[in-house]
Amino acid sequence: MNPEKNQHQDRLLVSYILCGVGFFGLGGLHRLYNGKIGTGLLWLCTFGLFYIGQAVDLLLVPSMVDEYEANLRLKAGVSPFGVPLNEPTAIATQVHSPTGNQLMIKLIEVAENRGGSLTVTQGVKGTGASFAEVEKALKEMYKSGYVKIDNDPITGAVTYHFHEL
Repeated sequence: MNPEKNQHQDRLLVSYILCGVGFFGLGGLHRLYNGKIGTGLLWLCTFGLFYIGQAVDLLLVPSMVDEYEANLRLKAGVSPFGVPLNEPTAIATQVHSPTGNQLMIKLIEVAENRGGSLTVTQGVKGTGASFAEVEKALKEMYKSGYVKIDNDPITGAVTYHFHEL
C-alpha cells in the first residue's frame, strides 16, 4: 500500500472515531478535524444537531475526508492526480555583474578596503563576478602595470598588490 492510501485510510478511521465520540456528547469533532469549522462548532454546541446531524454524518464522512484532502492538495499546488498545477518560475540567480572598466573599478575598491592587496576569491566575493572574469580583469591590470603579482607566504594563494593604493 502506498503512503497516500495509508494517510487516507488513517484520516478516514480517525474521522469515524471522532464521529462516534459525538454520540457521547462531543458532536462535531469529526467536522473540525476535516476543516469544516463552522458546522463543526454548530454540531458541538447542539449535540450534533440533536444527534440527527451526527447520524447523517456517518454516511457523509468519506466525502468529507476526500474533500479535505483535495483542498490540501490544491493548497500545495498539486492536482488530484498528483501533478503540479503551476510550473515553478525561474528566479534570477545572478544580479547585474559589472563588466570591463566597471569590474576593474569595483576590484580597486575591494582592494582598497583590504589594504591594497587582493586574491581572486576575494575579488569574486567583493564584486559578484565570476572567477574567470575577475582573474581576466586582474591579469589585464597586471599587464598594464597597475598591479604586482605575489604569493601569500602563509596560504600560498596568488595575491594581487595594487601598489598605487
